[in-house]
Amino acid sequence: MRSYGQYCGLARSLEVVGDRWNLLIVRQLLISPARYRDLVDGLPGIATNLLAGRLRELESLGVIERQLASEGNVVEYALTQWGAELRQPIESLIRWSTPLMVRGPEGDSFRPEWLGLAVPALLDTRVKDRPSATVGLDFGDQPLQLRATQSGFEVGPHDGSQLDATVRGEPAYILGLAAGALTLTDARAFGVIEIDGDESVVRDVFAAA
Repeated sequence: MRSYGQYCGLARSLEVVGDRWNLLIVRQLLISPARYRDLVDGLPGIATNLLAGRLRELESLGVIERQLASEGNVVEYALTQWGAELRQPIESLIRWSTPLMVRGPEGDSFRPEWLGLAVPALLDTRVKDRPSATVGLDFGDQPLQLRATQSGFEVGPHDGSQLDATVRGEPAYILGLAAGALTLTDARAFGVIEIDGDESVVRDVFAAA
């Protein structure tokens, strides 16, 4: 492990997670524990030998651990309790990234599961009066659902339960709504968002004008 040689909490934290790909590996494991091949799929652009090396390093440092998956004799990677404490700084970085996201994907890779971390991170500190509602997120890939409760927001695969409304649009526009960078009125006027069901629920969930 390379050292900055500084007795500073930030410097020592960066010695652990500051290398390229490390925080993105943590992002994937914050979404859910994952097998090696799932991490390869969820981290487009990473070399397999580099991923293997990063996993060994993070495991030796106590950030991640190997465990048996629930479905059988398959090893998967998961965050340790200490590693899971990276959720808050990662969510803060997601919120900080809003000005960098407004220009859209520009050809970059995208995985639907990334919204599972980004949308709650954006909404949690912005929406104060949380309704109790479930909103579908449909952008042409696997459908997701955004569940809003008084305790917070949660995004995951649609579990088949009844939806109060469904929002259809490109991921960039859904992120814009969640960040408050795009109003629902403008999104509807420009034709970049479509809504099925109760529009007032969508406005409440996204605190959208």
